Amino acid sequence: MDNTFLKDFLMISSFNTLKWLVVLILLFLFMVFLKKKHINFSNRMLIGTGIGILLGFAIQFVAKFPENPTEITWINESTKWFSLFGNGFIDLIRMIIIPLIVISIIHIIINMKQDTKIKQLTIYTLVILFSTVAVATLIGIVVAFLFKLGLNSNIIGGTSQIKEIKSLVDVLRNLIPKNPVEAMSSSNVIAVVIFSIFVGTAAKKMSKPFGKTIEHFSKIIEALHKIIISITMTIINLMPYAVIPLLANTIAQRGIKSILDVILFILALYFATFIMFLVHLGLLSVFGFNPITYLKKAFPVLILAFTSRSSLGCIPVTLETLDSLGANSSTSTFVASFGATTGMNGCAGIFPGMLIIMVANITGNPINLSFLVMSLLVITISSVGIAGVPGTATTSASINLSAVGFGQYFDLTSPILAIDPILDMARTMINVNGVLTTSLIVDKKLNQINMEKFKDPNFKIDNSFM
Repeated sequence: MDNTFLKDFLMISSFNTLKWLVVLILLFLFMVFLKKKHINFSNRMLIGTGIGILLGFAIQFVAKFPENPTEITWINESTKWFSLFGNGFIDLIRMIIIPLIVISIIHIIINMKQDTKIKQLTIYTLVILFSTVAVATLIGIVVAFLFKLGLNSNIIGGTSQIKEIKSLVDVLRNLIPKNPVEAMSSSNVIAVVIFSIFVGTAAKKMSKPFGKTIEHFSKIIEALHKIIISITMTIINLMPYAVIPLLANTIAQRGIKSILDVILFILALYFATFIMFLVHLGLLSVFGFNPITYLKKAFPVLILAFTSRSSLGCIPVTLETLDSLGANSSTSTFVASFGATTGMNGCAGIFPGMLIIMVANITGNPINLSFLVMSLLVITISSVGIAGVPGTATTSASINLSAVGFGQYFDLTSPILAIDPILDMARTMINVNGVLTTSLIVDKKLNQINMEKFKDPNFKIDNSFM
């Protein structure tokens, strides 16, 4: 089975490839069986997660834990086919993100009550997002010290290249939707949100002088809203299946040696993420939310974030989760849209904080109070408008290392960036958890939270699939 058609087009040139495809299909059938047995959505997500991890390690085991797994033909072919189902699911999620945001925001503003506190909503959201980024950065810095990252390090430079650095003014200007279509095509979510707010506000304002005309527009938006929500829920229903190939690929494509080389950094980042997770739960407790109830309902979207590595791609499920938690729909849409690209606790807080300390230790640069304060401010400010997709942290690392004067040492991060998918799983999960936490706190501050709905154990995302 060795010719161009099989190797380059069909990508099934080995019986091993065929074998793993059959295994994946059988696992999908098993998940279908669980659904028919009325196993709830959260449990199926948990089972799918476990299966995905085991499948990834099984592929590594059969291949005898190679140093460069993707150089083995059947692993490369198998993971390519796995990506059709795993990354294909992420593509479907991305397909509906922009329509969902545009239609939801316009729909919310049109139906918004006159006493809705838009100014307070914006202020609370930005203050909480930036405050949690600052805390996340501080945690990242402290953990980097505790784990002594970069001290006595054997890390040497690789081939990573620093990303193009933009000034803060340029970053802020790019958030202005000078071309709404371009903003939508490039997933500039904040620009899309701003444009949608303008449209919704104009429609609301014109509803009095042009009632009949605007009424037709409102009915169209109402119909589109119902349609896009239906599409969203259909796609979300595929999550327990998609999580299997997503996780399997992450493990199978990374050699065990590449992980062992930077195991200390991985452990440090996961530890920092755990600490930040406890901070989120602590904040929720302070504002009157039961952490156990929260975790039970938030579990599906946190698993999706962990496996998909895309804060942006999690928006539809984030909105459904917030609904099950009793959050106000206008608050949820606003916070989720902003939080998917701004104030990300993991990618734009913990990770750059740890990386700066590591590079400073490797290069022998002094770390004093002024350096730490500067790093904290730089990281917090630069968290504006970072795209919520896999690979975001590389851009964040480029910006922050350059901002503190370490741009010339960017190649020292190559070994870390080589295992970025493993790091990105934890980072994205804490990003999304930060959005959920922020939305609930903002709603509580605005007295818009439905605590009865939050406390109801039977009302969770599973209900959307009945």
